[in-house]
Amino acid sequence: MNKRFSRLATPYFVWLYIFALVPCIFMVFLLFVDNEGLDFSNLKFTLDNFNQLSEPATLKAFLDSLLLAFLATLFSIILGYLVAYKLFRSNFKNKFLILIILVLPMWSNLLLRTEALSNILEPNNIIISLINKIFNTDIVGVDFRADTFGVKLTIVLGLVVTYVPFMIMPIYNSLEKIDPSIEEAALDLGLTNFKKFWKIILPMSSKGIVTGSIMVFLPCLSGFAIPEILGKGNFTMIGTIIEQNFRNMNYNIGSLLAVIILFFILIAISIVNKVDKEGETLL
Repeated sequence: MNKRFSRLATPYFVWLYIFALVPCIFMVFLLFVDNEGLDFSNLKFTLDNFNQLSEPATLKAFLDSLLLAFLATLFSIILGYLVAYKLFRSNFKNKFLILIILVLPMWSNLLLRTEALSNILEPNNIIISLINKIFNTDIVGVDFRADTFGVKLTIVLGLVVTYVPFMIMPIYNSLEKIDPSIEEAALDLGLTNFKKFWKIILPMSSKGIVTGSIMVFLPCLSGFAIPEILGKGNFTMIGTIIEQNFRNMNYNIGSLLAVIILFFILIAISIVNKVDKEGETLL
């Protein structure tokens, strides 16, 4: 019976090999060659592509990406845990419906959501315009992106708003799997509610925190749409450089940086497999 149903996965594996594995192999090949776009007539093997990693602009973009991805992940942990824990302790009969409401914005287009957030952060945004028209005033909003710090803060805000559902879901799943009798035993042994949370609840939900952190950190590190829109093209992250290289048909450098990001993804997958072997936080 299992072998019969396993055949249904064949189209998926064919799709995976053609559109995932083959492009990855091709990108690795492009690391070691020098060619113009997709013209391989004057192909020659070289290691000069790796010199791009020592370029100041690349290093700065990579460090900025790591910093903003770390901050976005940290804020997502704080906000996501608060929401997940509040939902876990709530008396809602249909908590699954609440989770659907939290995830519902993810069903809309990422670019539309980011453009909407960018508009709200404008000095003369739609909210200010409506207030001025309704009350016949001349209010001018605050320009949050007047300097580099404001741009970074705006990008972090956009990353958190976009990816925090990826943090809430695994944390909530890990909390739901905690046996209530363990909490009762902790209280019977004299632990206060705070100590019970610190010594029992938090460690037992750490799988969800690790899984959620990886699910948030990776897209924050490699994405380019949110920094491009919220930063108005004035702030460069590693995903932006990759996108620019591929757009300019500089596939060798773009592949080099993309493979580095892929390396981070493989490390993250191995961490998730070790921390949550049975996939409890994903179900």
